[in-house]
Amino acid sequence: MQDEKRVLNERYRVDDLIGRGGMASVYRGYDEKLGREVAIKVLEKDLASDSTFRTRFRLEAQAASRMAHSSIVRVFDAGEDSETDSVGGTRPVPFIVMELVTGTLLKDIAARGPVPPKEAVRYVDGILEALEYSHRAGVIHRDIKPGNVMVTDSGQVKVMDFGIARAVSDSSSTVAQTTAILGTAAYFSPEQAKGDPVDARADLYSAGIVLYELLTGRPPFRGDSPVAVAYQHVSETPAPPTAANPALPRSLDLVVLRALAKDPEQRYPDAARFREALDAALDGPAPTKRQLDTLTNELFGPSPRQAQETARTLEQLASDTTMSRTQSGPPVVWIWSAVALIAVLLIALVFWVARIQPWNIVPADARVVPDVAGMTWERAVQELEADDLVPVRVDVPNAEVEEGVVVDTDPADGVAVTPDQEIEVHVSEGPEVASVPALVGLTESEARAALSDAGLALGAILPVDDAESAEDTVLAAHAGTDELDEGDELPAGTAVDLEVATGRVKLDDLTGFSLTAAQSAVESLGLTPKVVEDPNCTQPGVISQSAIGSVPISSTISLRVCTGEEATPSPTPSPTTTVSTEAN
Repeated sequence: MQDEKRVLNERYRVDDLIGRGGMASVYRGYDEKLGREVAIKVLEKDLASDSTFRTRFRLEAQAASRMAHSSIVRVFDAGEDSETDSVGGTRPVPFIVMELVTGTLLKDIAARGPVPPKEAVRYVDGILEALEYSHRAGVIHRDIKPGNVMVTDSGQVKVMDFGIARAVSDSSSTVAQTTAILGTAAYFSPEQAKGDPVDARADLYSAGIVLYELLTGRPPFRGDSPVAVAYQHVSETPAPPTAANPALPRSLDLVVLRALAKDPEQRYPDAARFREALDAALDGPAPTKRQLDTLTNELFGPSPRQAQETARTLEQLASDTTMSRTQSGPPVVWIWSAVALIAVLLIALVFWVARIQPWNIVPADARVVPDVAGMTWERAVQELEADDLVPVRVDVPNAEVEEGVVVDTDPADGVAVTPDQEIEVHVSEGPEVASVPALVGLTESEARAALSDAGLALGAILPVDDAESAEDTVLAAHAGTDELDEGDELPAGTAVDLEVATGRVKLDDLTGFSLTAAQSAVESLGLTPKVVEDPNCTQPGVISQSAIGSVPISSTISLRVCTGEEATPSPTPSPTTTVSTEAN
């Protein structure tokens, strides 16, 4: 196909093969309509033969094409061509057209061995940035792995293949078929391995697996088959990254283990929280062994439900008359299961007894901290002083409690204390506010840091074509429909959307226009027209141009005109060309 320079849908020329995976082959290509290089992913024949998959694939690719973010490989188009098979019949050829990105796959970087912690965190932060955007857009990736992440020559992280995993999983008849198509189970979430419904937190689990592999040089779960690995995702406790690479900061153990929680409810609720935890972990204090053990027990320790399931399994095994016994006593696995269950119950009992603390003796003259939550500060003072306690006011921001009203106390109400003890009374000062920093003119990364320092969150990145602004320059900031200025106050944590320059403008097709009109249109976009004379033709007006559609700002555009003796000026009126301000 590539030797004949095939053109798909009479538009996309297929050039050299640049990559091949379990689902598709990727070719360097050229969009002959818009005059730009692209990457073309052609689906493998076994997927192409499934009509249900082709439908899902087209719909998911269309959904992915609506996402425009610097950390996501853009999907420009999706279509279907046909080709003749070896017996003379025709078969469909589904394909997608994507942004052409040059760089190194993250899986090739990971294959070299453990990555320095700061570099690993930067890579995963880029993945989470893409997921933060896609999840807000309602798109779950479902197949986050190093093979779907590209690191460009400039160090930018780019996530690709949004929507393809869902098209596969929604079309495949069995879990085994889906696993075979996706190529590896090493990055599956437990809910994917079990065939349960998934949400955005499945992507966060997979990102945690990628982080583990980058830090240690290997994924946390390995086995002889995808089924064996899937079983470990569901039931095995991952070792902390420092167990495989002691040189790592131990603060990263807590982040990775939280991301790899079996229960989605125990993972980070969204990509933004995951990113915050990663950022804090690099410079944060190392956890104690007790803290690590506590978290491990919380996330992976046996729960009452698991104990019940174990007991139910043992009961089923005991009542199964079809099994032949090969030893006179109980099977060894039964014995160890019973021992494990007893150990869990004993540990639970010890924790329960420790929390009761019957040896704490309350003095005879003790005072009990009254419940003053919901009272005004003045009323709370009266209540506490009436019990011979000393109130100390501490103002705290709180968006849910009215200003001047008590939130809670420290020690809490109901706790026995000695007379004249100081009681911190936490009084609401209303919602915490943050001041909008100067954002216009910054790069996207600089604006992101400024928002974080100001206590605000980054919302959507809205790409905008602007003839006068360099790529990645912030043009405006919004909160909802309101445009923001420096110094405006917002509730802390508010998401701020940024309009960011693409560094490109959209140039119309000027073929047929007079040279004067075409030059004017090019110059109005901040571009430089260059006239290329062709003395061998007599057609009036511009007969071709060097670029159409999205072009870099300040580009030089060649306008080819005929200069033969019979050429006459075209009566075509001047086009009205404006800079697009819509998101790509």
